[in-house]
Amino acid sequence: MKNNTIGRTRWAIAEGYIPLGSTNGEDPRFLSHETACILNAGDQCAHVTITVYFKDREPAGPYYILLPARRVLHQRFNDLNKPESIPKDTPFASVIESDVPIVVQHTRLDSRQPELALLSTTAYSDK
Repeated sequence: MKNNTIGRTRWAIAEGYIPLGSTNGEDPRFLSHETACILNAGDQCAHVTITVYFKDREPAGPYYILLPARRVLHQRFNDLNKPESIPKDTPFASVIESDVPIVVQHTRLDSRQPELALLSTTAYSDK
């Protein structure tokens, strides 16, 4: 099998924010959210941790994710709840670490107004 390993083992998203409200009802597709899009193109399962940092309190996490080989996951920060939920309307940053190389992209959907706003960027990696 061809080696499909691509990516790095540590990523940072310096900008995070889950908007407090949504104007498009309760349809989960249109709820305001913050997402880490994670690609594991390699041949080994990725054991991923997410630690979330705040301006005026200790970090939250780590949050543990198991991402099978050759798979992608769109992990909404809204859905992280163990050991605690990520507060809405609060700026944060995150560090995502894996035991195998992965690729991370950051996406936010802000639906506080009827005109949806979508932001997306590749996360920063140093390793």
